[in-house]
Amino acid sequence: MVSVNFFLKLYYNWWKNIDKKILFLILLLFGLSLFFSLSSTSLIASEKLNTEDYYFFFKHLIFVLLGFIIIFIFSSLEKFYLIKISKILFILSLILLVIVPFIGVEVKGSKRWLDFLFLPRFQPVEILKPFFIVMVVSILASESSKNIYFKYSLSFILVLIIIFLLISQPDVGQSLLIFLTWLSIIFVSGINLYIFSFLFLLMFTSLGIILIFFPKYQYIVLRLKSFFDPSAGNSYQSDKASEAISSGGFFGKGIGEGVLKNTVPEVHTDYVISAISEEFGFVIILLLMAIFLLFSYMIFKKISEEKNNNFKLVLFGSTIIILLQFFIHLGVNINLLPTTGMTLPFISYGGSSIISTSLISGIILNLTKREFKFKWKKKF
Repeated sequence: MVSVNFFLKLYYNWWKNIDKKILFLILLLFGLSLFFSLSSTSLIASEKLNTEDYYFFFKHLIFVLLGFIIIFIFSSLEKFYLIKISKILFILSLILLVIVPFIGVEVKGSKRWLDFLFLPRFQPVEILKPFFIVMVVSILASESSKNIYFKYSLSFILVLIIIFLLISQPDVGQSLLIFLTWLSIIFVSGINLYIFSFLFLLMFTSLGIILIFFPKYQYIVLRLKSFFDPSAGNSYQSDKASEAISSGGFFGKGIGEGVLKNTVPEVHTDYVISAISEEFGFVIILLLMAIFLLFSYMIFKKISEEKNNNFKLVLFGSTIIILLQFFIHLGVNINLLPTTGMTLPFISYGGSSIISTSLISGIILNLTKREFKFKWKKKF
């Protein structure tokens, strides 16, 4: 039987080696999400779905606590085992993504969720994202081939497969996030700029052809038209979100005084920053932006100190995917980007999003901790 001393020693070693500044910012962001959930967004969801007032807060709290456990586990692993487990979990999550079109749950015209009897409903792509970064770096670091262009091609094929599966749901927002994250990783890895530009143009040309010639995706074309010309389509949600931010002013209307929650369906997830800003003011957007940028700065500082290039790439990709989500979510809410359905990391309500962010946080804390006993093996 495992003794209490074993767990105390495990916790002591974890606490001694972990980067406490990065950990503090992660806990701060989750703490803010619980505060906003308790004061505003939980009540929004409860009103819309006719449940008890704090049902969604307690549900949110359970997922955040589960997220803390995930962060602790993944940040405690030896780096070698972290990479191995991440690659296995990537394959499992990719299999789940493959079966979504066949047994997935359809919500509002999109089939993105799986609903097993013993698990709450979840989005496989949210589980896949953290491990996707590790898998891409593993391909680029592989010593089975010395041809770097073959490795870029292999990672590109992997991205195409994932994007094809996401487009079929359809989920263009996550497709864009996956592609931009991959693009960022291969860019900093030292790819030839001509090849980089070619892959960039190839992907966006392919997406353009899909959107134009497949009727299933005409709603996306309509969103783009309405973004560039509001009279050409329905930009109602984005307009209301930006109006809410404007009406809240710098210090907000006060807790419970916002009206956006009564006019936009997905306000507690895709438009959460607008709902928060309306009640707490534009100052809260500046605060969140400052925290996310400080969080990124601290990780980039660690990257500059890290000697292993592969760990650097994983840290870079993990940071970029969080930053991209933040700025895409903000861009949609202030009407600078077309509607994509992107949650705000750490803050938005939703179990899948919280678990995904926790996995990324665990990987980041693992690769930034002080303990460096592990030596990189030949095979990544």
